[in-house]
Amino acid sequence: MLPSKSFLLALALVMTLSAGCASVDRQAHADALAAAGHLQHERLRADAFVLTAYTRITRADQPLRVYLEGDGYAWVSRNQPSLDPTPRNPVGLMLAAQDPSPNVAYLARPCQYTPMADNPQCRSAWWTGKRFAPPIVASLNAALEQLRARTPGQPLELVGYSGGGALAVLLAARRQDVATIRTVAGNLDTEFVNALHQVSAMPESLNPITDAPRVANIPQRHFSGANDAIVPPRVARHFIAATGTRCAATQTIPGLDHGGDWAQRWRMLLDNAPACRDGTSPPL
Repeated sequence: MLPSKSFLLALALVMTLSAGCASVDRQAHADALAAAGHLQHERLRADAFVLTAYTRITRADQPLRVYLEGDGYAWVSRNQPSLDPTPRNPVGLMLAAQDPSPNVAYLARPCQYTPMADNPQCRSAWWTGKRFAPPIVASLNAALEQLRARTPGQPLELVGYSGGGALAVLLAARRQDVATIRTVAGNLDTEFVNALHQVSAMPESLNPITDAPRVANIPQRHFSGANDAIVPPRVARHFIAATGTRCAATQTIPGLDHGGDWAQRWRMLLDNAPACRDGTSPPL
């Protein structure tokens, strides 16, 4: 059974618990969200990291849609990194749990959810200045390879929330099997966003906007919240301009900020599928 009213009821319960108690266990929170969307918990050894995933794959002859989580609880304050980047508000997982597609997978970022004992190399640099570094991209790419093996010959559809949007672009630029890209409040120009907030540059990380020409022919849609002060809509517009192509579009959603209730609107937004402006998609 695909997520529907049961998901909405479970989501309401989880959000109520989260609002009422700041100490809600983040793993239990994720498990409840995933269970409502019929997603199964697993861990994947992927290159340098062990990644937490939630999956629901029921049709091996259909495309696989993979959701990439945001940066999570990366900072305690402007200058103090957290000890655990596991998100308190896992918007990426909420989106995945709402997706009615037959094949859905969610990937947490390195060092999120997975016990640190399984990832002894985890240090705060991996969720701060190096969060888009080549080893991070390589780990997620290795996980995509494992997941895609369950739907052999089928294309990937990537969805990234916030910093996961940056990684969706970076991954698509390094693969030949990505059919579509969707981002939600995606950090698509890290240099611009860091300058906007007057925070340090990330010389050890990759900037997705530099790969805009490499993904220019992939149908893509970048959703922004009209009230998003963290990654404002002009970031997506900068990225669209950098692609210089008919295949990239942006859509600004009224009333939403960066961590808002995207899940409540997600099924409707999914219906607006990415497409090139001539109505066709380039062959993979």
